[in-house]
Amino acid sequence: MAVDYTVIVLYLAGMLAMGWWGMRRAKSKSEFLVAGRRLGPWMYSGTMAAIVLGGASTIGGVGLGYKYGLSGAWMVFTIGLGLLALSVFFSARIARLKVYTVSEMLDLRYGGRAGVISGVVMWAYTLMLAVTSTIAYATIFDVLFDLPRTVAIVLGGAIVVAYSTLGGMWSITLTDMVQFVVKTIGVLILLLPIAVIKAGGFAEMKAQLPTEYFAPLGIGGETIFTYVLIYTFGMLIGQDIWQRVFTARTDKVAKWGGTVAGTYCLVYALAGAVIGTAAKVLYPKLPSADDAFATIVKDELPMGVRGLVLAAALAAVMSTSSGALIACATVANNDIWSRLRGLTSKGDGVGTGADDHDEVKGNRLFILLMGIATIAIAIALNDVVQALTVAYNLLVGGLLVPIIGGLLWRRGTVQGALASVTVGGLSVIGLMWTYGILANEPVYYGLLASLAAYVIVSLATRPTDAAVLAHWRARLAGQYTPETDAEADPKTPETVPAPTTG
Repeated sequence: MAVDYTVIVLYLAGMLAMGWWGMRRAKSKSEFLVAGRRLGPWMYSGTMAAIVLGGASTIGGVGLGYKYGLSGAWMVFTIGLGLLALSVFFSARIARLKVYTVSEMLDLRYGGRAGVISGVVMWAYTLMLAVTSTIAYATIFDVLFDLPRTVAIVLGGAIVVAYSTLGGMWSITLTDMVQFVVKTIGVLILLLPIAVIKAGGFAEMKAQLPTEYFAPLGIGGETIFTYVLIYTFGMLIGQDIWQRVFTARTDKVAKWGGTVAGTYCLVYALAGAVIGTAAKVLYPKLPSADDAFATIVKDELPMGVRGLVLAAALAAVMSTSSGALIACATVANNDIWSRLRGLTSKGDGVGTGADDHDEVKGNRLFILLMGIATIAIAIALNDVVQALTVAYNLLVGGLLVPIIGGLLWRRGTVQGALASVTVGGLSVIGLMWTYGILANEPVYYGLLASLAAYVIVSLATRPTDAAVLAHWRARLAGQYTPETDAEADPKTPETVPAPTTG
C-alpha cells in the first residue's frame, strides 16, 4: 500500500498548496466568494460537475447499482437532469443578477423582505449538506489508513476547512478542477472498465444476475419520482449550486458550461450503476451495499491505480464538502449575520481597499467557524441519510416555489413568498414528524402546501411595486455594472420605493 499512500498524501498536500495560492489571489469579496465572476467554459464545467458529484454520487451511486442494478443510476441521473434544467432555462438570468446568495435574489425580486427567513432555511440545508459530506471522510480514511471515525472526520474536515478558509472560491475552484480530473480518470477511465472485465463482461453479468438488474425502472417508479422532486428540483435552487453559477464569466458560459457538466453527470450516473452491478457479480453477499465501492477498489485494482481511484473518491467528497461549506458561510454571514446587524449586500459593488479587506476577513472567519461547527456535528451525528433527507425536504418544500415563482410569475408578492416559505417549511417538519423522516409524503404534501400558500396569498395582496419589478427586470437583462452600485439595492428609499401594503 506504500505507493497508494504516496498518491493520497501527494493529493492532500496539493489541495493545501492550492489553498495557499488562492489566498494570494482572493483580495476582494467578489474574488473570495465567486472567484471574481471570471471562470471560462472549461473551468466552469469542471468545477460545476465536481461539486454536484460528491460522495453520495460516487460511493452511494455504486451502492445503488449493487442493490438495484442499472436502475440504481437514477439518483445521480436526476442530479444531472436538474443541472441541465438549471443551465438551459435559468442560469443565464441568474448569472446576470450579480448577487452572492439566493436570498439576495429573493430580496431583489420581492422588494427586500424575504431574505432573512429564506436565509435561515438555506443555511440549515447547506450546513447539513456539509456535515453529511464530512462524515463520508470516515469511510474513505478507514479504507486507506484504518483510522478511527473521529480522527478520520477531523483529518478530512480540517484539510477542506484549511484550503477553503485560505483562498475562498478561488482555492475551491482550483481544487475542484483537479478533483474533476482525478474523478474522471479514477472512476470513468480506470475503475469502470476494470470492474466490467473482472466481472466477466456484460454477457457474464447478465447471466449471473436477475433480469430486474437490467430493467430501466427496476428501482421503482415512486422512488424515481421522489428523486426528481428532491434532487432535480434541489439542483434548481441550492445556494451551493447557485454560487457556482455566479462564478461564470458570462451568461453564455453559465448556460453552455452547465449543460456540459449536466451531460457529464448523466454519464457518471450510468458508470456508477455499472460498477455496482459488476461488484454484485464479484461479491454477491456484502453486508452493506455502500461497501461495494471500497471493496472492489481494495480487492480488484492494482497498486497505484488503487490509490488514484481512492483519491477520486476522496476528491468527490471534498468537492461537495468545500462547496457546501463556502455556501453555508456565505449565507450565514451575508444573509443572516449582516442583516441582523442592519447591513445589506449590494452586489459586487465598488468599495475601498479597506472595505474589501474587511469583507474578505469577515467571510474567511465565517468559513472557519462553520467548518469547526461542521466537524463537530459530523462527529456527533450517526444517521447521515436522515440528516440529508431533512435538509433536502426543507430546501425543496420551503424554497422551491418562491424562487421559481419569482423567476416565472410576475404576480408573485413578498407576502406570498413569505407565506410559501413558512407554510412549506412547517408542513415538511410536521409531516416528517407524522410519517417519518424517510417517508416520501413530507416533500409531496409540503410542496403542494407551499404552492397553494404562494398563489393564494399573492393574489390576495397588492402586486409588487412597479419600481421594484422594473429594477428586477433590469438586473435580469444584465443592465448592471459595479459602477451602478448605488442603485443595486431595491431597498434604498431614494432609488426604489418600497412596495406598499394594504
